[in-house]
Amino acid sequence: MKTRTRVLTGTAVAVALGAGAFGAVSANAAPASAPAAAVAKKDGDKKNFTTSTHLTIDAATRAAQAALDAAEQENQRVTVAVVDRNGNTIVTLRGDGAGPQSYESAQRKAFTAVSWNAPTSVLAGRLAQTPNLKDIPGTLFLGGGAPVQAEGAPVAGIGVAGAPSGDLDEKFAKAGVDALAK
Repeated sequence: MKTRTRVLTGTAVAVALGAGAFGAVSANAAPASAPAAAVAKKDGDKKNFTTSTHLTIDAATRAAQAALDAAEQENQRVTVAVVDRNGNTIVTLRGDGAGPQSYESAQRKAFTAVSWNAPTSVLAGRLAQTPNLKDIPGTLFLGGGAPVQAEGAPVAGIGVAGAPSGDLDEKFAKAGVDALAK
């Protein structure tokens, strides 16, 4: 009985090892398939790819600092946010004494301005005709956001929040946009 058990156990082990080795050989023997990826032509495939313009971190920081400086010259305590074309925050500067609500408000104003390529004060006026615009996540339809354009297309947004009025916030945001033209 012991011999029979040893033979059966040995056979089972040999079958298991053989199956494992066969699986390893079969897996490695299969030809590697190329991953599905887009490949651009050397001369540039203009119908499949596009180039976009983005603010550098340096430019975004200069714009934010110019907006903050404009607010401080008028003794206003604000937060300034600069977002890219996709609404991702590039830089945020929270001025001394800026209220806690100003951080998120500045980001949402910047996002709103770049999303619609228009100052948020103009967009706030559109709420009368389309009140459900305010329900779009991440937006804030109050004055204080200004788009940054390159060749007429939106590439970033600057939002300012914390001054006593949206008109002042927007004035400071425009100072940030103007700093990029220098």
